[in-house]
Amino acid sequence: MTFKSFNHVGLFVFMIGLLIVSPYSAAWAQNSKSIKAGAGRADITNLDAGPFNDKLYAKALVIDDGSKKVVIITIDAVAIAQIGSIRDTYLSEVRKRLQAELGISPELVMVNASHCHGIVCKDIEERTVEAVKKAIAALEPVQIGVGKGFENRVSENRRMKLKNGREADVRHAYSMPFDDKVAEAGPIDPEIGIVKFDRLDGSTLAVLYNYAVHPIQGVPDGSNTADLSGFASRSIEESLGKNATALFIQGCAGDLNPLRYKDVHSARDAEPLGSLLGLSTLKALAGISTDKNARFEMIRETLLLPRSNLMPVIQKLEAERDAELKKLTGTTLNLKTFMQLAAKYKFSPDFPSADAATYLHQQKIGRNHLESLDKANLKNMADYLRNVETMENLTRIQTNLALLRMHQSQNEKAGFKDLEVEMLGLRIGGFLMVTFPGELTVAHGLKIKKASPVKHTFVAGYTNGYTYYAPTEDQLKNVGWAQEDSDCVLAPGWQKLFEAKAMTMIEKLK
Repeated sequence: MTFKSFNHVGLFVFMIGLLIVSPYSAAWAQNSKSIKAGAGRADITNLDAGPFNDKLYAKALVIDDGSKKVVIITIDAVAIAQIGSIRDTYLSEVRKRLQAELGISPELVMVNASHCHGIVCKDIEERTVEAVKKAIAALEPVQIGVGKGFENRVSENRRMKLKNGREADVRHAYSMPFDDKVAEAGPIDPEIGIVKFDRLDGSTLAVLYNYAVHPIQGVPDGSNTADLSGFASRSIEESLGKNATALFIQGCAGDLNPLRYKDVHSARDAEPLGSLLGLSTLKALAGISTDKNARFEMIRETLLLPRSNLMPVIQKLEAERDAELKKLTGTTLNLKTFMQLAAKYKFSPDFPSADAATYLHQQKIGRNHLESLDKANLKNMADYLRNVETMENLTRIQTNLALLRMHQSQNEKAGFKDLEVEMLGLRIGGFLMVTFPGELTVAHGLKIKKASPVKHTFVAGYTNGYTYYAPTEDQLKNVGWAQEDSDCVLAPGWQKLFEAKAMTMIEKLK
């Protein structure tokens, strides 16, 4: 064999070898791409809306694997459409500008609202794009680590199962149910999903952390604030130093309140709760190792969900309201006299109207004037309390009826056409997340995470749009008695469609 023919044979064998190993080589190449990341932020506080306690931010994290750039934006705002101070055109305008000015595909842009009730500036689109540009300018090689933390001292489920089979929720819009009516409290999700991006010198560039809680505690003077999640991010950033950026991604918080949300004995202050969440995230961060070779992928899909015809529910609730109204009865007491009697009968239930000796003396002489007075007072107090409970029920019904009428009008205007929503699937190393635009209740997140074959699976609501509350099928049976099931445009059956789509996306990314 000549040297020339040997070269041909050798080349042939080499090409065959490439064909044999190419699937594995391609997979290896995908997983070993050098990833860069950069973070930026812009102040979006509305200075014309009155005093502010702390600043609100649009934060951007850009991840670049050499073939694509993914943009993850977090906004300190209640939502990025429909409600709050951000216009409905915000998402489309930001995506349009990012594509035109930076060449970033709209499908690779994720925007999550923290759901704090802060008031943002009017030029938030401009400032959001500014944050992304800062992030791109700061791109540098990173190593990535994923993990999870635990925090169960910050949130509580705001829905209560009642002994009559219904559910009520904890809102400032109406009263809590009487204690003796409550049977059970709902679950929370204490997991913190974490992705850490470290620079090559070992310092942390950015932290994504996903947690479920309504950041609506506020601050003592009621001024503008990024609330619980803002304080958590600040504590993480200050502890890490070196210009680290913490990006809070809201989870399935539809029925989760800050702890002791309706406490009337201390000022409302989100900072202690936010600090707890921040410290728990930092604790978990310390145990997360990083790797420069991480799988990185984002997919986008749309889903059609049925709109509900709420008119039968509205009519049923109106009939229930009328029935409650008929329960109101006349009573001799007013608030002043009721409170006086309540104090007496609570403090001394055996001898409320006089001292014990007077009661005993009347018994000896065969008189029962005090016992008769007590009997009448107790009846009047019970009548008054029944009126109070009826009044509170009517307040709840009226408040939720207004929500149902609003959404019936929206659905009628849309011709009951299916609602199109956008969902994203994000894979960063061992971290997998699916998103949804509505206010998912905590049961959704718990169920999807349990069903996922990927250990570190998380779910984010309030992302790339806003579609009001998204309660479970069971919660939708309770329409009229809690906000989550009343402040909703979706029809029964939507949950199965959502879960099927979420699991399909997880399968694609696992």
